[in-house]
Formats: sequence, structure tokens, C-alpha cells
Amino acid sequence: MRYEEPVFRPPSEADSLIFQATVGCSHNRCTFCAMYRDKRFEVRPLDEMLDEIAEAGRLWPETARVFLADGDALAAPTEHLMEILRALSAAFPKLRRVSLYATPLNLLSKVPEELRALAGAGLTLFYVGLESGSDAVLRRVAKGVDAATAVEAIRRGQGAGLRSSVMVLLGLGGSEGSEEHALATARAVNAIQPHYLSVLAWFPVPQAPLFRQMAAGKFSLSGDLALIRELGMLVGALELKDTVFRANHASNPLPIGGRLSRDTLKILSAIRAAERGSLPLRPAYLRGV
Repeated sequence: MRYEEPVFRPPSEADSLIFQATVGCSHNRCTFCAMYRDKRFEVRPLDEMLDEIAEAGRLWPETARVFLADGDALAAPTEHLMEILRALSAAFPKLRRVSLYATPLNLLSKVPEELRALAGAGLTLFYVGLESGSDAVLRRVAKGVDAATAVEAIRRGQGAGLRSSVMVLLGLGGSEGSEEHALATARAVNAIQPHYLSVLAWFPVPQAPLFRQMAAGKFSLSGDLALIRELGMLVGALELKDTVFRANHASNPLPIGGRLSRDTLKILSAIRAAERGSLPLRPAYLRGV
């Protein structure tokens, strides 16, 4: 199969077969992100995709999970994605899940009928970066949408029968905006009620514009203890009915997870223990910082 490196996928897709349906990210302007800076966005030709899927079906017919890369495969035209989903269903008789990255703009670019058609053809889950519920933070990092628009977009996807995995970034408000970032993010997540919530921590990557802002003194990086406190503010303000919560990404100083609201008190207890220093944090060298 053809890949234009680097290829990224969520941690939970470690056992999935990956097809690169698009290359790069259609937005590619978020200042915190450097993942696709060296790629020009394109939708892979359909005939290439269908040939790869057919060959993969012959090689790995037992495949149960597929992830469609790159940064936001949902940017591809609906009928293009429908053809891919039909081919996947035919090639892999035991296929249970097809997922992809999306942006709020991708979701809003498709009418509900299109999203329902994709769900009916086998798309089951989308990963989307909310990043923050603070409009000030979203403007500063050039996300391209405000919080209300992002909430509307994600709820549109859920309303079409797709499961949602929402990602937020600790530290994105800087040390001065930590509380606003945490509490506004909690409000947005509460409005979404996602199936999955993943909390990551932003760390400096030289290729990201936010890194250069930090180096110029225009952005203040939060330390580990500040990130733990921010996580506590976020979790403490969440009012979720049944969401799988993960803060165990390699970027997080405190790997933790559970189901909210069932495990809220247990998670908050662990966060408080980390604040007191009685629960060890993941060393910085293991987080790529």
C-alpha cells in the first residue's frame, strides 16, 4: 500500500489497517500543530484506493477495523467516501469499524443526509479536535471555528448516527488563560456529550507556529503541575452521562482514564494526589519534551 509519510493515527487505532484516503490536512493552519506542515492536501485518486483495498482484502481478509488517514479524510467528497466504504465492506467480511479524522469544518460541509449515508455505508466513528471551548483560545490558535460552531458540527455528526471521539489540549490557553480554557472547554464538552473524550497536553514542536510565538515571549508554556491543576478544573466541571475518558496519551504528565461520570470521583482523587506529589508524574523525556 502507498503511504506518504509521516502518517498519524489515534492511539486507539494501533490494531487497525490504515488506508491513506487523503494526504495532509485541508485546514493546516492551526498554530499548535506541525503534523502536516510539509504536505499539500489532496484527495487520493479513487482507482488507487480501490486497488489498494482489493489487494489488502486478499492479504488480510480477517481485518475487523480500518482507519482512514490523513488529517481529515472526511474532507473528501461524500460519493468518493461512499465508494471507499462500499469497497471496504466487500473486501473485509468481518469489518466492524471504520473511523477517520475530521474537523468541525468537514462536518459542517456535509448536510445531515450525507453524514447519515456515510454511517449507513459503514463509517462508524470520527475523531475531531475541539482543542478548547474558549473562543479567545480558538482564535489565537487559528482553529477556523468558534466553540459554538464546533459544538454544532460535532453534534451534527452524532445526530447522523456516528460515534464521536473529541480531543482537547491541556495548556493551550497558556499559563495566564488556564482557568478560562479549562472551564470553557468543559462547557463545550458538556454540550456535546461525546462517546469518547481524549485529553492531550500541548508540548513544543519547533515546526509549529505556536513554538515560535513561545520563543518570542508571546505564549507562556504551562509546567507539569499547572497542567495537572488544569486537568482537575476540567474534570471537575464536566457533567457527562456516559463518556469514555482518556488522558493517557504520551503527552500527558499524568496518565489516567475511566468512564464519566461513573469514575469522576476516582479520577479527581488521583489528580489531587498528583498535585500533592504523592502520585508520580510521567517523566518529560518519555513525553517527547
